[in-house]
Amino acid sequence: MSLRNTLLATTLLALPITAAQAQQVNGLYIGAGAGVNWLMDADLSATGQLGQSLAAGGRSTRGDISFDMAYVGVVSLGYGFGNGVRAELEGSFRENEVDSISGFGGTTNATGKARSYGVMANALYDFDLGLNFGGFSFQPYVGVGAGYVWREFDNVRANVLGGQVRTDGTDGRFAYQAIAGASVPLTAWAPGLAFTAEYRFMGTLEHKLDTSSGGGSFTVSRGDTRSENYNHSILLGIRYAFGQTPPPAPVVAPAAPVVAAPAPARTYLVFFDFDRADLTDRARQIIADAAQNSGRVQTTRIEVAGHADRAGTPQYNQRLSERRAAAVASELERQGVARGNISVQAFGESRPLVATADGVREPQNRRVEIVLR
Repeated sequence: MSLRNTLLATTLLALPITAAQAQQVNGLYIGAGAGVNWLMDADLSATGQLGQSLAAGGRSTRGDISFDMAYVGVVSLGYGFGNGVRAELEGSFRENEVDSISGFGGTTNATGKARSYGVMANALYDFDLGLNFGGFSFQPYVGVGAGYVWREFDNVRANVLGGQVRTDGTDGRFAYQAIAGASVPLTAWAPGLAFTAEYRFMGTLEHKLDTSSGGGSFTVSRGDTRSENYNHSILLGIRYAFGQTPPPAPVVAPAAPVVAAPAPARTYLVFFDFDRADLTDRARQIIADAAQNSGRVQTTRIEVAGHADRAGTPQYNQRLSERRAAAVASELERQGVARGNISVQAFGESRPLVATADGVREPQNRRVEIVLR
């Protein structure tokens, strides 16, 4: 358990790849990932002729098998609905070396491999939280899945009481999983490209595999061994969403004047890049002009109003306009304007300069208005 937590923490620390805004997936996408898989110790139960042979010899028909940590790989094909909801089909493969088998009259090292491969249908949800740390954008997500997984024991052998127990075969069962992860956009390379890091728990119903025994104090016999299959996996991967719109180039001088004439309106417009609330050098110049002019005229109040365009949800745009207004107010205060003279409001996407349809990116609507009263 501690190793899994350490690997997960290391994964999250490795996330910052590029400073680009996260976008909700809208349309077809593909993904792939690889990582480490911890296959939990599994209870074993011998049945049939083998179980009868063990019981007749006064030996336990139950045991336990442990595994070494190994690897996992997944590929997926999915569709995003543009509102955070995604659905996908996934193929996966896991393989672990067998470490030891206990029970059935003794404990011994064992050899062989345990593999799991199958197909899952997943439902996932991307959270639109606007998480940005140090200029890096993160989009957490969770998901659940169900499907069918085949478990294979490849030449699993253990020497017990002078004889040998061997399990070989493949058995398919219903499978289920839970997913928690985060994505970081890599739009510097391609729009729609993202780095992913995630944890998965995958389990199946109990498998039944062919088992034989012979030699030593064992009676030569065949039967079945029932085995659990619970997996913890940590994966790093890449996801590519087709047809995503690239972010617009930074707007330095929009068609509308960056600074409106101080008189008679005494209004200043500060524009922002898409999905950003940090101030550009040009924005700081505009705010400095507003701060200087507020001291030259009889200004009793400075109104700061934040706005956003209609790309994204109304709730997210409201929060974004609040962050933009707060950034401008803080810069005014840094320029010498008393905080008590500043009134801060945020209107989200409700008061556009340029009317657009929902979901349209419009540079002139990504603004903060400074009005000297």
